[in-house]
Amino acid sequence: MENRTYHHGNLREALIDAGVALARTGGPSAVVLRAVSREAGVSHNAAYRHFADHQDLLAAVAARCMEQLGLLMIRRTAEVAEHDPAPRAWGRLEAIGRAYVDFALTEHGWFRTAFSGATAHGGKPPLPHPEPGSTDPYTLLAARLDELVEAGELPPERRPGAEYAAWSAVHGLADLLVDGPLRDLPADQVRAAVETVLAAVARGL
Repeated sequence: MENRTYHHGNLREALIDAGVALARTGGPSAVVLRAVSREAGVSHNAAYRHFADHQDLLAAVAARCMEQLGLLMIRRTAEVAEHDPAPRAWGRLEAIGRAYVDFALTEHGWFRTAFSGATAHGGKPPLPHPEPGSTDPYTLLAARLDELVEAGELPPERRPGAEYAAWSAVHGLADLLVDGPLRDLPADQVRAAVETVLAAVARGL
């Protein structure tokens, strides 16, 4: 079985795919080398040829989960139909904020894994100005804030560091709704909480 896996594709990618599948339902605690190896259909020892240890594997899976969040943010951004620069910039910022919370609420396992601490950045923040096509949520947020500046909606002198405030607000709400004391809020109150936080972020900017 191990030889067939090597023959048909990249074993490292197969192991990451298996880890992502396990993380979706079980969160970061489900991403262990033995379970991932079994899911991919290879021996436990085969995984060690591609990952130094459990943390190395978890970092790769967390990065893929973070990418899923970024892809959702990109899709929601593309759905904003406004053509005028100012409303478009605000609409796109709001879209990624809603996408962030929606991802946390619908993909608990991936959300928890993405922010498990075993990130591909090794604890360092990603570059604020990435290559085109980046799926990193931090850099996607930075691009939306830059768009607000370009549209004349955010004074340039207030732009530095704005992503920290905006991300902290939305992530804080998402975490409270998934694993915190707000996790049992009724749906209508969840919607109200999201509206309130996004409005507060916009006012702050």
